[in-house]
Amino acid sequence: MKGEVLGDLGLHMAATDNVVTAIEDLTAGEEIPYDGRVVELREDVPFGHKVALVALNPGDTIVKYGEPIAAATDHIEAGEWVHTHNAESKRGRGDVAAAEEVA
Repeated sequence: MKGEVLGDLGLHMAATDNVVTAIEDLTAGEEIPYDGRVVELREDVPFGHKVALVALNPGDTIVKYGEPIAAATDHIEAGEWVHTHNAESKRGRGDVAAAEEVA
């Protein structure tokens, strides 16, 4: 498997990622070891979804697979679920690419 499993809870795909992918349904209060510290889950996170490893501000880039995949739309604390309610995808967005070409 590529990446590193952190605390038997999440898959950290690349060293530059600022999110981890839940490898099972996670429960608020569980702890993920990261970068010499512990990130406590602030809420339940479903299997396959992302958890922020660091605090992110609106507009900050969300990195997974070592690549930018989204931008935060709201403030996201370390340990929070990262999904459509607080992030906007930037992958496979032909509409965004077309708008950038026009600009």
